[in-house]
Amino acid sequence: MVKFTPSFNRLVVELSKLPGIGRKTAARLALYILRRPLDDACALADAIRELKERTRFCSRCFHFTEEDPCPLCTDMGRDDHLLCVVEEPQDVMAIERSRSYRGRYHVLHGSLSPLDGIGPDDLKIDALLDRLQQGTVKEVLLATNFDVEGEATALYLANLIRPLGIRVTRLAHGIPLGSDLEYVDEATVNHAVEGRREL
Repeated sequence: MVKFTPSFNRLVVELSKLPGIGRKTAARLALYILRRPLDDACALADAIRELKERTRFCSRCFHFTEEDPCPLCTDMGRDDHLLCVVEEPQDVMAIERSRSYRGRYHVLHGSLSPLDGIGPDDLKIDALLDRLQQGTVKEVLLATNFDVEGEATALYLANLIRPLGIRVTRLAHGIPLGSDLEYVDEATVNHAVEGRREL
């Protein structure tokens, strides 16, 4: 059996803690880093350290930021009447990439999952309700995932928000653009039929 140095093994252990990175991939990454010039490895280490030291959550929307409130919350070109609720910060990035939304955001940092012990108090729901009480928001777009937990979270939030007199909408879902109907699963076709709209 090949023996590696303690520092190499330590890096493999740390890299394998990353999501989607197994021990083999971690070893491959460690070898790549080892082959790179010292400056490249130091730049990577500095970038990780800087990320951890400078990045925090916005006190308003709970998205990642280095300044509080974040640029999305201070952008005067955004619609204050429209609030998009998402599960995770990466969902904000996905919606922003589409360039189809110009409202504000609220990040829950998860979804309701009683089996995993995640209830309403574990999410940023109280902060969401506080924002809605201010009376500026006229529509809440629920952009949680289309899995069991995301759907349960959307229904739970809709039941909390509707009594406030605020319009509640949900992201449309159904058949992806460019796909053949024969290859789409039954649940997706069902959602597409139920969510049909007039042309």
